[in-house]
Amino acid sequence: MLIDLVTAFGERADRVTHARSFPAREAQFADWPEWVSPEVVHAWQVTGIERPWRHQVEAAQRVWAAGAGAGDEAGAGDESCVDTVIATGTASGKSLGFWLPVTQAAFESRDALPTKVATTLYISPTKALGHDQLSKLVSLPLQGVRAGSFDGDTSEADRQWARQHGNIIFTNPDMLHRSILPGHERFRRWFKNLRFVVVDEAHRYRGVFGSHVALVLRRLLRVAALYGARPTVVGASATMADPAAAFSRFTGREAYAVTEDTSPKAAGTFLLWEPPLVAGEEAQRRSTISEATSMLVDTTCAGVRSIAFIASRAGAEALADSVRSQVGRIAPELTTSVAAYRGGYLPEERRALETGLRGGKLRTVASTNALELGIDISGLDVVVIAGWPGTLASLWQQAGRAGRAGQEWLAVLIARDDPLDTYVVHNPEHVFDAPVEAGVIHPENPYVVAGHLLAAAAEEPLTEDDCRLWFGERAVEVTRELAEAKYLRARPTGWFWAKAESAAALTDIRGSGGAQVRLVDQATGMLLGTVDDAAAPRQSFPGAVYVHQGETFSVLELDLAERVALVAPATVDYTTQARSVTEIRVVGTEGSRGLPSGCRVFHGAVEVTTQVTGYIMRQNGTGVVLGERPLDLPAQTLRTHAVWWTAPDSVVEDAEVVAGDLPGAVHAAEHASIGLLPLFAGCDRWDIGGVSTARHADTGQATVFVYDGQSGGTGFAERGFEVFEEWQQATLDAIDACECAAGCPSCVQSPKCGNGNEPLDKDAALRLLREVLE
Repeated sequence: MLIDLVTAFGERADRVTHARSFPAREAQFADWPEWVSPEVVHAWQVTGIERPWRHQVEAAQRVWAAGAGAGDEAGAGDESCVDTVIATGTASGKSLGFWLPVTQAAFESRDALPTKVATTLYISPTKALGHDQLSKLVSLPLQGVRAGSFDGDTSEADRQWARQHGNIIFTNPDMLHRSILPGHERFRRWFKNLRFVVVDEAHRYRGVFGSHVALVLRRLLRVAALYGARPTVVGASATMADPAAAFSRFTGREAYAVTEDTSPKAAGTFLLWEPPLVAGEEAQRRSTISEATSMLVDTTCAGVRSIAFIASRAGAEALADSVRSQVGRIAPELTTSVAAYRGGYLPEERRALETGLRGGKLRTVASTNALELGIDISGLDVVVIAGWPGTLASLWQQAGRAGRAGQEWLAVLIARDDPLDTYVVHNPEHVFDAPVEAGVIHPENPYVVAGHLLAAAAEEPLTEDDCRLWFGERAVEVTRELAEAKYLRARPTGWFWAKAESAAALTDIRGSGGAQVRLVDQATGMLLGTVDDAAAPRQSFPGAVYVHQGETFSVLELDLAERVALVAPATVDYTTQARSVTEIRVVGTEGSRGLPSGCRVFHGAVEVTTQVTGYIMRQNGTGVVLGERPLDLPAQTLRTHAVWWTAPDSVVEDAEVVAGDLPGAVHAAEHASIGLLPLFAGCDRWDIGGVSTARHADTGQATVFVYDGQSGGTGFAERGFEVFEEWQQATLDAIDACECAAGCPSCVQSPKCGNGNEPLDKDAALRLLREVLE
């Protein structure tokens, strides 16, 4: 029935490029562990868990055994510190694996003196996930469980209660970094008795953000050690490659992985879907939003509960608005059952949407990856993924939202008109037969670790032994440089923080530059949302169109100094896209190798300078450019890492690429390379950028750069260097397989090109890449 519904009973069936069926799986149960008190067993049985699954018991046993040693002094490198990561499928009940030992410890110490009560710190990457888990735990009918929230949405009174009376605190990496660790003396009781640290959805900690959080965790363990505690760390993730090794890199300690999934799973089907070409257009396919709208209108009117994931905030708003509009023509009473969900909403808006989704009031939700995580939204039948979500890990997390109540499920990946999406839907082995990507983190990155060394020194003076034990050998050198720069003061007992302001405030762990730009309605003063500081010139420039809960606004003014963008309601039939110019300079080469063709590939440090120079207006629906407006915004400079390859004149000549076609050839190769790197580096295409030139000043040759989009680098470019041949072969194959004549979004055009996809030469790029890989 579900397949018939999304394919319009065969009318859209020709758009399915591959269908993979998944059989049902029977549950494997186990007995409750002997160390669990009858009262604790009863409490969990009241929630509907009559018997645990086998993997839940295995995880709980591991966590309980490790937690029995909490309170003994130990460092990050102590081999007795064996942490546990629960790496079973989505909706496999991973949370019971850590909540069972946590609630048992809380129950056992229910009558202890306040200074002896066992404590637990639960860390989630999003507030929504933390609040979802908190609501479940506070409803548990068990003495001794005193759980509280400590995040940006928590009132000061509730924070104080959690700190003074609670024994399980729900927080996120940001609050841990900026408030809890700098004020650890106020949490003395907490840290002295800290027994468990839970890191939920651990796969989300990758790239620069993952490196930051890994260092925040090391600071947490260091502070706990100062109070004599050695908590066991528990990770949970449905999608993690080599979970024991990955979690060990994250924590800096040995880890054991529970990987056999013994939970039941309903039968379901996963479809790969390519939209058709637009009538009369040779090189343009129907948009993912249009395709998803058609599916969701049908599912909404049929009473099927669905969620659609889409990469951007604007996309989520546009999709929800499109579905709502078309449903309104068929069944007006159902328009209130359709909504958007994304980051940037105010807390009360998020809570209302989450309640409506759980309770069934909402039938259809268009969401960014904010609802990708383990929030309990059981009862969904269909998941529509509008465009490759960035990684295989995210793809399976999103697909796992369906079938959570045991019913048959359907997931659909709709290909965007870009190289990666097109390649994936025609090469299903990369989805169904490949392991998820390894999370790339680099905590030793000096740009990342420096801020955490300052914060650690402010928390407790640093010694050389501290640096090596908690932050790695290179941290000693970085700490000395910070002392020379007068950020730290060297004393015989260690390095001390030398400034009056907060050391933690100097580091933004989200990598967004340290602040948010507020979007404010000029007429009412109402705060509509926020956007990352670094992204503001590209998203909130004067004239930009901004959509909030179905209402359209236009940005009137952007004040980067005050970090505010003033907006006003607007009635427009177009979207806006920034135009920019980018220059790149090689700072230093860290690795290189020659290719048989005579070309060379490099990786190293670069400096990227970008300036938004204007924007174009595209008509809604058709994408036709209606006009262009100039802008005068300041340039932004990024010091990062890149992978690049050079082609000497002889290779260009052998490829029969004349001088006039060379800029279009390297530009097309750059776009396609950016599109395919996520398949090999576990990144999103928005995590990386690129620059190409027919003759670069630093290399003297035709050069294509792909760089990490964060200061200091993320490790993605270095991964591209390691797998260069495979990566570029996939790039060549994707361009070659595209049916278009001169280049299109499915092969060489890019949705984020600051030059408006000019110039591009598909045929010349093919010839050049073939010669490079010879």
